[in-house]
Order: sequence, then C-alpha cells, then structure tokens
Amino acid sequence: MSSDDSDFYGDDDIMIDLKARVKEFDVRAWWAEHGITDTPLKIQARKKEAVDVDISHLHNPYAGIKYAWQLTETIEDFLERVPPATTDETPENPWIWVCNPYINRKMKTDADNQKIRGGEDEVPEDEGADLASVVEGGMARLHFAREYIDMCKKSINQPAFVARECRKAGIDAAKDILDLAKAHRVRCGKWMLFCNAFEVNEAWGIIAKATANNELGIAAKVAPRSTADKRTERLICVYTADFSDTKDVKRVAEKLKQLGLIQTKGRPLYYKPDVYTYLGIAHGNPWEIRASIYDTTSMLKKA
Repeated sequence: MSSDDSDFYGDDDIMIDLKARVKEFDVRAWWAEHGITDTPLKIQARKKEAVDVDISHLHNPYAGIKYAWQLTETIEDFLERVPPATTDETPENPWIWVCNPYINRKMKTDADNQKIRGGEDEVPEDEGADLASVVEGGMARLHFAREYIDMCKKSINQPAFVARECRKAGIDAAKDILDLAKAHRVRCGKWMLFCNAFEVNEAWGIIAKATANNELGIAAKVAPRSTADKRTERLICVYTADFSDTKDVKRVAEKLKQLGLIQTKGRPLYYKPDVYTYLGIAHGNPWEIRASIYDTTSMLKKA
C-alpha cells in the first residue's frame, strides 16, 4: 500500500479491523433496530405521499365546515385540531363532524333538513327524500294522537283503561310515522353514546377513526364544549343510513361493543330515528312515544 493510500484508509491494523467489522455486519439486524427512525428523506417522502393521494373517489358532505374532518387532512390531524373536550361550540358550529368518505351523500349545505329547526344538526337526508311531506304528515298524525289522548284523560273511564289507551295511541302513532318516513326515504337514525368530558376525546377518537375507515355508519358527530350548558356529559351520535335495516343497525352496535364503547354491565346505548328529531319527539313527550326505537341491551342480547 502506498503512503497516500495509508493516509486515506488508515494503517494496516485499522484496515484489518474495518474489514472484520464489514464481514460481521448484519444488515437485517441493523434495519430492524434503526429502520423506524425518522430521517429527513422519510419525512419528505411521507409529505409527498400525502400530497399525491388520490381522493377523487371519496366524498365529504361536510367539506369546508370548520368543525368537520376534511379529506385533505389525516384523522389524527383533525382530532388534534378540534378535540371535543376543549373545543368551544359556536352558533355556526354546534357539533363536530366526521363522515364516512366511502358513502356518497348530498352536501350538508344542500340538504332540505337545514330548513327545519333542529334538523340542521342531523346528517343530510337521502337523495329523493320527501322530508316536507314526512314532517307535514307526521305532525298531523301527532296532532290526532294528542287529541285522542286528551279525550281519554277527560273521560270517566277507569285509570287503568285510560293509561292503556294512551299508551296504545302513542304506539300506533309511532308506527305510522316510521312507516311514513320509510316510504318517503327519510330513513337515517343514530346510536347515541354519552360520556363525560374526561373521556370524550378518547371515545370520539375511536369513533372518528372507525367511521373514516368505513367500519361504522355513514357519519358521526360529537358535542363540543358548551359555555352555557354546565353538564359534564357529552353526546356522540353514530349514524346509520336506514333505521329499518336492523341488520346494519345491529352491525354498527356490535362494532361499537367490539371497540370497547359498550360495556356489558354498563349503561345501554339507544337508537333514535332522525324523523323523531324532526318532529320533536323526545323523552317525556305528550304523545307517550318512546324517544328511541332500539337499545343495545335488547339488540345485542344473546339468543
């Protein structure tokens, strides 16, 4: 070896040591230990991949809405941007939304339910839905039920008979309303999950990721922090496309249980069709209609 080579590579002892180290070097073991390390090239590659992702086949009814997931951001970035535990509600953004991007629904801003008080907080109705007819017919049916209930309560019949007739009037009205809604394609509904402010970020994160990954229903929403309502509970709604499709409604409930959001001995979840929201059918309503049509205790009960 020339003196120039010796100066560049080192003396003979160094050369022998380097050759031995090269011979013993385990490439696979090195990658197993260091392959996950972030490097500038890896970071740049990830950014390039994010830019190059084709989202033309995906759908977002909540595009442009500040408190909603956008297809141009990751779910993780969305959850960090608007965490429900510390994000304050505003008149323009009373809910935080995430869509199932694999299901095409009309834009929220184009939905007819935006013209109904309370309906603006629900998912966009189906294409072809006749929401106006359902609301008009449903209100007429509730008016008839209320008149009959009032008549029964003013009668001289036995209390047991009156109570039975009032319950039946509510049951019959509910059936007619659900049939009307199904006939006119007003079919969406939601599982309702309540959790406290300390748990809401975790629960919402699980639901948001599963919804965006096409594992739950058509969309989900969560209540942000309210400056007016001091209750510690937050509501999360997980929407399905059709309240009458019990197989799909049950599938979503089973997935929620699998995700650890339904406890065997805990409080059950209740399912409410959107038509009830449009008509103002809530707990303690004067028509004696149950405010929900399913619950996880009954639906997930083992045969």
